[in-house]
Amino acid sequence: MSAPTPQRDFALDIVRKLRAAGYEALWAGGCVRDQLLGLVPKDYDVATDATPDQIRDVFGRRRTLPIGAAFGVVTVLGPRAAGQIDVATFRSDATYSDGRHPDSVTFTTAEHDAQRRDFTINGLFYDPVASEVVDYVGGQDDLQRRTIRAIGDPHLRLSEDKLRMLRAVRFAATFEFEIEPATFRAIQKMAGEVTTVSAERIGMEIRRMLLDERRAVALQLLRDTNLLSHVLPEIAALPPAAWQQAMERLASLREPSLPLALAALLSTIPSPPAPCPLPPAQAVGRRLKYTNKEIDRAAWLLNHLPAVSQAPQLPWPRLQRILVHDGAAELVALHATIAGPADPALAFCRERLAWPAERLNPAPLVNGGALIHHGLRPGPNFAAILDQVRDAQLNGEIKSRTEALALVDRLL
Repeated sequence: MSAPTPQRDFALDIVRKLRAAGYEALWAGGCVRDQLLGLVPKDYDVATDATPDQIRDVFGRRRTLPIGAAFGVVTVLGPRAAGQIDVATFRSDATYSDGRHPDSVTFTTAEHDAQRRDFTINGLFYDPVASEVVDYVGGQDDLQRRTIRAIGDPHLRLSEDKLRMLRAVRFAATFEFEIEPATFRAIQKMAGEVTTVSAERIGMEIRRMLLDERRAVALQLLRDTNLLSHVLPEIAALPPAAWQQAMERLASLREPSLPLALAALLSTIPSPPAPCPLPPAQAVGRRLKYTNKEIDRAAWLLNHLPAVSQAPQLPWPRLQRILVHDGAAELVALHATIAGPADPALAFCRERLAWPAERLNPAPLVNGGALIHHGLRPGPNFAAILDQVRDAQLNGEIKSRTEALALVDRLL
């Protein structure tokens, strides 16, 4: 089992306090799964037969947040190092009219609570006091089989929350599991219904897939389950050769940011000619509700990718402006996934990036204030003059402020 951490200790303390007050309490869901897989849980959830009001009575009103109380969930605030933990009352769910939330909940037993969860590997409980797994759904067997299986009727489980289709794919890819055939067929049949899920929730699942080291496997599973055309139609339309290239580029990345992973995924898509719809990075990023900063960075990487491949032939001032951008390292990493480690342009860029800062990006000899002091009025040609002076400096044609101002006079 996992080594002690502040949050693990806090989760154990919650169980003990609930039991001391006369209630049943167990760890539930993903933290149990991760422990049994030998992973460190990212967070802990506690399930109990105490009602939300009773949970708040045990831990105090000041240390609890009833944000999810309507669904039986109370957040308990712990020490700074431990953070906070959700404590949920055992429940059964009514129908899911919106494909996301149950219309109502009924407080029940641990066994019935397990039946309403999504997959068997997530339906496990754990008694941290007795160090025993409590399994009502066969989750331990499926962990041994390395299988993702919906609890009960796959169509019913997936119809309750359509996002579960994407979660099945993500879990299968991340843990190197197989999706059980009946669950797999249900996803294929219901794939078109995933669009009823909010764009933010779909975007978050795609984000998690792209940031996981088995991201290419996840994308292939999206394709095999018929989900890809509904969540990433731009990629689903790729011809076989371009699809294979995209998967190889994704797989070769090492701990990428979201913009870098997204750029690698989209790098085999030709930009649409004007006045067509948005370029791929903007189209995908906006639809999945990623931040403007992430979308802009992915677009910048794709826009400047051709320049890196021509780096040795580019005028140094043009390449220098690219290499001093804060996305330069990601741009070079993206080019490496495409051209390979022996590419001359890649070596050229890395050699320049290794230059000392004062050589790679020397301080400008003049700025706008210097031009005004020299007698120039800001106008349409102001920026152009500064650019020409900067180019001359980077090319080694001028080396002092005096020479820079003399060049300004000549340009005027």
